[in-house]
Amino acid sequence: MAGRLGNSKVNDFVVRFANVNGTGSASANFLFTKSIFRMGIPVTPKNIFPSNIQGLPTWYEVRVSEKGYLGRREGVDLIVAVNPQSMKGDIASVRPGGYFLYDSSKMLHAEYIRDDLNYLGIPLMEMCNKEFTDARQRQLFKNIVYVGALTALLNIEVGVFEQLFAEQFKGKEKLIAPNIKALKMGIDYVHENFKYPLDICVERRDMLKDAILIDGNSACGLGAVYGGATVVAWYPITPSTSVAEAFDNYAAEFRIDPVTGKKNYAIVQAEDELAAMGMVIGAGWNGARSFTATSGPGVSLMNEFLGLAYFAEIPAVLIDVQRTGPSTGMPTRTQQSDIMEAAYASHGDTKHVLLFPSTPKECFEMTADAFDLAEQLQTPVMLMTDLDLGMNDHVSPPFEWDDKRVYQRGKVLTAEQLDTIDKFGRYLDKDNDGIPYRTLPGTHPTKGAFVTRGTSRDEYAVYTEDGDAYQRNMDRLIKKWHTAKDMVPAPEVYQKKNESSTGLIFFGTSTYAAEEAMDILKEKKIKVDAMRLKSFPFNKTVEAFVNSHDRIFVVEQNRDAQLKSLMMIEMGTDPNKLISVLNYNGMPITADNITGQVLEVLSPSPKLKKVV
Repeated sequence: MAGRLGNSKVNDFVVRFANVNGTGSASANFLFTKSIFRMGIPVTPKNIFPSNIQGLPTWYEVRVSEKGYLGRREGVDLIVAVNPQSMKGDIASVRPGGYFLYDSSKMLHAEYIRDDLNYLGIPLMEMCNKEFTDARQRQLFKNIVYVGALTALLNIEVGVFEQLFAEQFKGKEKLIAPNIKALKMGIDYVHENFKYPLDICVERRDMLKDAILIDGNSACGLGAVYGGATVVAWYPITPSTSVAEAFDNYAAEFRIDPVTGKKNYAIVQAEDELAAMGMVIGAGWNGARSFTATSGPGVSLMNEFLGLAYFAEIPAVLIDVQRTGPSTGMPTRTQQSDIMEAAYASHGDTKHVLLFPSTPKECFEMTADAFDLAEQLQTPVMLMTDLDLGMNDHVSPPFEWDDKRVYQRGKVLTAEQLDTIDKFGRYLDKDNDGIPYRTLPGTHPTKGAFVTRGTSRDEYAVYTEDGDAYQRNMDRLIKKWHTAKDMVPAPEVYQKKNESSTGLIFFGTSTYAAEEAMDILKEKKIKVDAMRLKSFPFNKTVEAFVNSHDRIFVVEQNRDAQLKSLMMIEMGTDPNKLISVLNYNGMPITADNITGQVLEVLSPSPKLKKVV
């Protein structure tokens, strides 16, 4: 009989699915996420998958939060455990009083029994073997059966699934009926065998309005199209491959000449990452807006060409979807560990512009902005996302674009302007901002030509090894770097005026957890001022925030406190006032993690006195 249990947690819980990679569970699990999203409730999915093709354990974690917290939360309230390989660890991950849903086609071993858990045994495989004859269908529909069970257990509206099936199988309507059948098999089993809904459940809300559910890589691909990119050169690497694929898909829709039907874009899969970066630089030199997408190992290979683009002053955009390193590391886990590598990529004195998006909407916007910045500054610009943002779906406000927006091409001389110049100097600093004027091939029949080289040259692009000329060039490049500080996205400050002597600085995907941690600290009567960094180089706002606080907690997802190091190097910040809050296990950082590390400093646990 249906009935709500006591102490219910409505729209506030975590469900984890423990599956075997390659069994078709991903689409069923995402169906579960979309059902809650369609009920107007904030939801955050995290896909935790192995780097091989199939056979190893994979997890899909879904947080439901009526408060709108979109970061990962520690602890699981209900787990769907259908993978014997990981079952011991899966059971350990469930909070006391939580739920363990498993396939009871086989008896559960005694070592998997905990006195503080509620067990929900459903004979998934036995039910599917009885109702379906095809072996592949049996496996696929087993996933839909457990989604059906969750539908009843968590009070999800059945009509939402019927709508989702209709959308998913449009043009393949014959697949709708068997999926609904499998869904109702799970629902009926719960109705006949368990009390429902559970004390964790959902209720329809209207909190999401016109929000969308999208991953950061798709947002970057779309942002590149809107940002005017016409060339992408890339080499496949997890977790960035889908950036180029998304660009290809969106460009095929928006970049086709309506008259000729020809493509107005070029996509090249290069032989490696270094070649890809070289192609991007060549296209940028020729006037095309071009980009590549890669991850840490690719950035390592691209270092030589990044140095060329910096020194020769050629616009280029690189989207770095960070993963764990060094070397191959854990290719399918997330980190923010390419910060130092990207900031100073290449040998010699180099400094690169970095952008730090936190949401898919910012991935879209900052990707488009990166092309403007790259051309205005005549330098590589790197968008620093990560696997969590890039490959996981996130609730996001809808993307917006001003059709009146004009691309900022920077200081590009026209033929008419060249006619007024007696002698063109490619590396002259006419405006005292460090940014020279450039020309594009074919602009003028006789004027504006120059040799682009990676070797030292003078203001007129003439080769020289004169030390004074080299130093003048390097001084101009650093002047351009300071000019960039007022051109990159400004940081977000969370208070109108400082209210505490303690500050909190974070960036990228640490944002969700950091914002939630601030609320937790506030509940504990601990106030901190906060700032979210959106770019590097750091501007005066960042320096003022740091200088006006006695201590700053710096939240980042790497071992070596790379952002903290950048602050010390670039702003000369006293290292004694910077306190690292670190996470580098490959999983997205949580609010509990941040809060715990902050409280350990602000309110350390008393040490037990040794008894003699």
